[in-house]
Amino acid sequence: MALPYGFLPAILNCAQSASKKIKARLISGFLLEFFLILLYKKDIIREYFTSESVTEGHPDKLCDQTSDAILDAILEKDPKGRVAVETFVTNGLMLIAGEITTSAYIDIPTIARGVIKDVGYTDSSFGFHYANCGVVTAIQEQSPNIAKGIRVGKKEDFKNLGAGDQGLMFGYATDETKELMPLPISLAHKLTKRLAEARKKKIIPYLRPDGKSQVTVEYENGVAKRLENIVISTQQNPDISLAKLGRDIKEKVINAVVPKKFLDKKTKYFINPAGKFIIGGPQADTGLTGRKIIVDTYGGVGSHGGGCFSGKDPSKVDRSGSYAARYVAKNIVAAKLAKKAEVRVAYAIGVVEPLMVRVNTYETGKLSDDRLSEIARKVFDLRPGMIIKNLDLRRPLYRQVATYGHFGRDDLKVPWEKTDKVGELRKLAK
Repeated sequence: MALPYGFLPAILNCAQSASKKIKARLISGFLLEFFLILLYKKDIIREYFTSESVTEGHPDKLCDQTSDAILDAILEKDPKGRVAVETFVTNGLMLIAGEITTSAYIDIPTIARGVIKDVGYTDSSFGFHYANCGVVTAIQEQSPNIAKGIRVGKKEDFKNLGAGDQGLMFGYATDETKELMPLPISLAHKLTKRLAEARKKKIIPYLRPDGKSQVTVEYENGVAKRLENIVISTQQNPDISLAKLGRDIKEKVINAVVPKKFLDKKTKYFINPAGKFIIGGPQADTGLTGRKIIVDTYGGVGSHGGGCFSGKDPSKVDRSGSYAARYVAKNIVAAKLAKKAEVRVAYAIGVVEPLMVRVNTYETGKLSDDRLSEIARKVFDLRPGMIIKNLDLRRPLYRQVATYGHFGRDDLKVPWEKTDKVGELRKLAK
């Protein structure tokens, strides 16, 4: 960057009546200040990040909810039940398969139809109906080799419970929202949740169950400033014009949940951008448990180990390990030991101790990542059995988080969202 024209003559004119020594000091002082300004001047770095969410009527989410409703029904009667259930849905048919070992009896087809009804597929014109669709089950017991590997000793002991599978899991937290979640996924979930609310409460009575949202957030030097665009795709009745749909969605959905400070004249809106969305749900697309793992977690921020959550009892570390990692990350950020944190854990089937526990603060930590990793291992017992015990995971918790995200759910008071370790973390961090 060049000096402004006339900069040095101006300094000289100001100092013309001064002695040579004073004049030299004035010039050197002005030059020093100018170059210090250049040195510490920050360029504005703009970045964009996009996340999506889907409604409870989306075929994949219909499957997640069904798998978790089955899990909840078993845990209610048999807290030690072992469950690994997948659901598949297509036009007119739902197939439920997997491995279950339990002393409880549950009516799986009735549970499945109840989920479909609750979601809102109660009208044949929607292309799928809870009473008329076929429900097929193919359930077997858990492999005895897996069961033997999980339990250490004749009697189950939480301290010596082995992991239900191998794998790597991640938890994440950031201070950019009050729930310590990334803003893009937080807003995307709020939009889809509001879509469902507007449909069920008849705020927009012509909406149908299937729908999606997507938001792109603009960041300046790491701080969220505005929304670049918002995408809403929602199933609708055929007699509603796109113009009316656009007005209603913007007024009664977007403006109802997106803070005004993030919206400006440059924000772009795409509402049913492909045209009328009439045929949706399982009639239009097949669905499967576990196909929305990024929607379920952090919207693409941070890392993902690849394992889904729904339909798995808490002995499966894909689920419980991920919940525990979020618990650790959230407490670290809540304790203000970092502005954002990713916690990485890894397990081997049948092995009690985690193979890895690592904290990454992306250079925002008040302590080194090595030190925070050490503190995390002291404060949090990440053995699979102790995660189950300390977070009280053997109870019906799971259908409620099968939609609109497993994390950042302050509305549900789920145990992995607690920040009860803040004091202990701060004490060790001194």
